[in-house]
Amino acid sequence: MISKEAYVWVWLPETTEPVVAGKLEIDNDCIQFNYDQSYLERINHAPRSAPNVSLEELLESARRVEEGVLLTPELDQALFHGTAIGGARPKALIEAQDKKYVAKFSSNTASFNVIKSEFIAMRLAALAGLSVAPVKLEKVSRKDVLLIERFDRVKTSAGWHRKMMVSALTLFELDEMMARYGSYETLAEIIRHRFINPSDTLKELFSRLVFNILCGNTDDHARNHAAFWDGHNLSLTPAYDICPQGRAGNEASQAMLISGNTNLSQIRHCIDAAHHFLLSKEDALEIFEKQKAVIETNWLSVCDEAELTEVDKQLLWGRQFLNSFSLEGLG
Repeated sequence: MISKEAYVWVWLPETTEPVVAGKLEIDNDCIQFNYDQSYLERINHAPRSAPNVSLEELLESARRVEEGVLLTPELDQALFHGTAIGGARPKALIEAQDKKYVAKFSSNTASFNVIKSEFIAMRLAALAGLSVAPVKLEKVSRKDVLLIERFDRVKTSAGWHRKMMVSALTLFELDEMMARYGSYETLAEIIRHRFINPSDTLKELFSRLVFNILCGNTDDHARNHAAFWDGHNLSLTPAYDICPQGRAGNEASQAMLISGNTNLSQIRHCIDAAHHFLLSKEDALEIFEKQKAVIETNWLSVCDEAELTEVDKQLLWGRQFLNSFSLEGLG
């Protein structure tokens, strides 16, 4: 029997435990939400939360697998079956050295090393001056693991605080079925009117758009953009999920529209849309040229840092990173 009600939990600013905010109930074809009295009284009940495992436990899993010792259900699920914490690839939540991480695991079906390519993209994005979540690589059970530091968790003497976040999909007031109508142009407009430091934020968003195109990340949908919300102000979170995507041909399109009805993965469309980000075409070209130079200059050293094979280098360079289609029409 399918339940017709669900409780909604929220982590309030500077608190270590969530409170129940209310309840969703199905009434015929409508879904109603009612605030719970405990939300006003700040009374906590047993919340649903995703389990965390230690980094040490993660690293020890390879030995245990080789010795035939069973893994914890969380690690077994993440390593071999996938988890339900979101996204297409298996993940686990990790806690180590007063930090929390999302661990992403490699897939046996990928045509190239997706884990290492995401690590390379995130590292190059940081070198290009973008605000990105710190990343590092580990090896577990002969599989590559990408650890992405969580920027929505803060360790305090009282415990872990959660920073409230909203996705761009929420800011657009769209559901999943309408996500294709989300655009960088619309997000830029929201930033101009509702974010703190709009000028710097718009430049950062434009820079992320350019970098997504230059590294072949076409999975830049509205859930892969987010903002912190402190109850009064919105501010852009660090970038995450900058992951080059496989492509069969030369042409590619971004998951979000760039401007108007255009979503082709080409820098020229970014330059044409620069005014939405309060940038001149000269400013936009300078951002592009700097990023292209950073990728070209640091490509080999970051690949070496990731211990990328020569085969994977050939698969990524010129196909995902700095694809010729992305540079067409620049004159």
